[in-house]
Amino acid sequence: MNEREEIIQLWFEMWLKQQDLGIDHIFTEDVIYTESWSPQYRSREAVKHWFEEWNTRGRVAVWDIKQFFHKENQTVAEWYFKNEMASGKTEEFDGISLVEWTAENQIKSLKEFGCNRSHYNPYESGDTPRFRDQQANWF
Repeated sequence: MNEREEIIQLWFEMWLKQQDLGIDHIFTEDVIYTESWSPQYRSREAVKHWFEEWNTRGRVAVWDIKQFFHKENQTVAEWYFKNEMASGKTEEFDGISLVEWTAENQIKSLKEFGCNRSHYNPYESGDTPRFRDQQANWF
């Protein structure tokens, strides 16, 4: 496993353990981190604040990496995510993280993209699509 994969795994492990195990080392000071549903954090200090504050309201129950893709200074990690909030709400979805690296293997940009796990075929009953009458998820 290469260093970049280990860094991404460490980031996910921090969420699972609800513990900062090296945010200062893995992110650049001016990192831009974009969540799949639009929030964006424009500094390492903002990422740290979000991490600490979010973990007071919930916990990440599962964040499993399925595979990695690497090209030059970018990595894509495909994953499955599930959280449990203090309110009792749980969320789970598939996703990817698009990571841009510095030459020193620090993350300077990370964008998350989510995919609903509740799949269906709208053409299952014929040529006219039948879409579910439900609100789309936030990503």
